[in-house]
Amino acid sequence: MRKSDPAVKPKHPNAIGIKEAFGYMFGDMGNLFVLTFVSTYLKVFYTDSLLPGHGVSATKISTDLTILFLVTRLWDAINDPLWGLVVDNHRPTKNGKFRPYLRSVSFPLAASIMLCFFNLNNFVDNYMVLLVFAYITYILFGMMYTGMNIPYGSLASAITDDPDGRTLLSTMRSVGAGVGGAAVTLVAQKLIYDNGTTLNPNKTFIAAVVLGCLSLVAYNTCFYTTKERVQYSHEKKKIDIKQTYGSLFKSRPFLTVTGGGLMISGLLQFTSFNQYLTKNYFGNSDLSIYITISTYLPMVLLILFMPKLAKKFGKKELTTVGLSIASISALVLCLIGPNEHFRTNTLPFILCNFGIGTGYSFLSILTWAIVTDVIDYQENKTGIQNESAIYAVYTFARKLGQTLADTVGLQLLYNYAGYDPEQTYNGYIPIVGDKIFKMVSRVTFIAYLITFVLFALYPLNKKKLQKQQEELAVKRQARAKQLAMETQTAAEQP
Repeated sequence: MRKSDPAVKPKHPNAIGIKEAFGYMFGDMGNLFVLTFVSTYLKVFYTDSLLPGHGVSATKISTDLTILFLVTRLWDAINDPLWGLVVDNHRPTKNGKFRPYLRSVSFPLAASIMLCFFNLNNFVDNYMVLLVFAYITYILFGMMYTGMNIPYGSLASAITDDPDGRTLLSTMRSVGAGVGGAAVTLVAQKLIYDNGTTLNPNKTFIAAVVLGCLSLVAYNTCFYTTKERVQYSHEKKKIDIKQTYGSLFKSRPFLTVTGGGLMISGLLQFTSFNQYLTKNYFGNSDLSIYITISTYLPMVLLILFMPKLAKKFGKKELTTVGLSIASISALVLCLIGPNEHFRTNTLPFILCNFGIGTGYSFLSILTWAIVTDVIDYQENKTGIQNESAIYAVYTFARKLGQTLADTVGLQLLYNYAGYDPEQTYNGYIPIVGDKIFKMVSRVTFIAYLITFVLFALYPLNKKKLQKQQEELAVKRQARAKQLAMETQTAAEQP
């Protein structure tokens, strides 16, 4: 008698293929087209183009920009959770619950990035008017980006509840982020600077227009190539802010991941100070291109293997290993510079950044799958589907990290390093350049070390996640039956 074939694991009912994951990738490509440009160059646009030259000291500009970034985040503390509640309470349509935002918000978001880099200096010679203009346009961009990013991020949990599918979505999202971020940095760097050191505001605006248009194409591509499979009740939910957000701050997985998101997002924002490092320490802003390559190349090398590695070893486990590599590489960077030989021989700097990029790649590729695991954890514990509310708080934490990076970084740049755009356009100035190097390298090490500790404390390891998925599958089956009964009852009513 022939032995029976080994049992084959049945295909998940909401399994997805590479084609749809590829379509989802375009959403984060659109995000990074606009976000990378704003994060990397808006601060330089403010400090070197929009605000100087109106009889205002560098110290006042530093203070005013610090207040600007703080005020915008205070507004985000209200704006982001409200966006989360609005999206969570949005009744699903024929296009789904989250996909419609990809079309409706993409146009005002594209317009907002163009306004951020509009050179009002060509028409107005008044510092306060220019500062108010910066406030309005930057706040508008933040609102529109949140209005896009929350439903886009929540969409992953609606496309599939298959763990392998979610890892695939997170992986492809990282590809989109890598392509969008790297393309902006590599191309814009060569286009918007004159002589490698001076930002050209008119060229910067043209680049913003092009990137806004490209983001429109990317978001709409994501809309037409994805589908929402995980079902939601059509009953309009009563918004209970205390219940929705109160439970989150009792959740250890949510708190550790959100803390990690705050740190890593702040760290990514802090890399924008590389613009000052490359031109005022190394004397060549084109070095940013090589920093970008050394950061993203490891991601390209790892991305094909990450889904299988995550399935075998676990997402938390791989992320912790990656962050340890990044922390060690950042420590080496602190120990070997600054010095004259290191300034003229950039290879050690590039190699350290390659090590940091290698470690960061583990987190970057897996982070959104980890966030969806936290969303599942909350649903399993509370029985409430509040993907967008969770994503809103996580998004706000990331924005808060960006604000801390900008405010602390600006204070260090002006008050510790002594940066003055009128004096440092011509390249390396020993005291200023050396202090900028110390500032960038030490903050990078501290941030990666803290992030490593936070993810080491993250409780959802591979074994616990498997148990969670089994429990949640049973609960979702019961909910699907209830939804079918609700639909049938509604159809039978006259």
